[in-house]
Amino acid sequence: MAVRTRPVSIVFATLPTIVAAMLANEALAAGAAYQVDTAEVSEAGACKVESWASFASNRDFVGAVSPACSVPFVRPLELSAQFNRSRSDGEWDTAATPKFKINLESSAIGKPRVAFTGTVTYDFTTHEATAINLTVPVTLRLSDVVRINVNGGWMLDRTVDRQFLTYGVGIDWRTPDNVWTLTGEVFGQTANHADTASVTQPRFQAGIRWRPVDRWNFDVIYGRNITGENANWVTLATVIRFPPRGD
Repeated sequence: MAVRTRPVSIVFATLPTIVAAMLANEALAAGAAYQVDTAEVSEAGACKVESWASFASNRDFVGAVSPACSVPFVRPLELSAQFNRSRSDGEWDTAATPKFKINLESSAIGKPRVAFTGTVTYDFTTHEATAINLTVPVTLRLSDVVRINVNGGWMLDRTVDRQFLTYGVGIDWRTPDNVWTLTGEVFGQTANHADTASVTQPRFQAGIRWRPVDRWNFDVIYGRNITGENANWVTLATVIRFPPRGD
């Protein structure tokens, strides 16, 4: 029997998880453990909760949870917020990053799907909005089981008062039954001669997803230099999905 769950109930149900993550930053691409976004937006009324914990070889840490719901609009629209707690160079930080993603172009196999996303990161430690990101994700399905995601965007980092162009390329390859998915991605930001090599070098992740049922999956991801610190990362992530009422 299908579970009937209202979006408001989902928010209250996930509050303990949100608080735990905030008490457990460097905000990355908001809303998912993978950094290269897709142009996919679920049908109105569908919700999900993504959460992950990332551990670096230099003892840095990121713990995050991101509830999201798609809402009725002129075009498919998803609203979400990432809450994360992080440790970098021994210093702890807490941040929240609300996000919108709107689909601009529908797709089919061989036809790109285009979306537009925007985020603002608020740092609870400094009580400031520290970053603004605008991104255009493009998803091209090569077949029923393979898709390529390409991101291009702009970022304002208010902590250093600088603007960057951002990029990302990823590929997903799943089994026909959608139980297993392999993902690889490369992403980064425009270089500057004043930055250290690890900040300007491309960053990458590769992971495997296990999805035994449609509403839940678990990911194990290996990453390199994912926050510009030249370290190795291991991420454990999970997604719980809630279909629209009546499904």
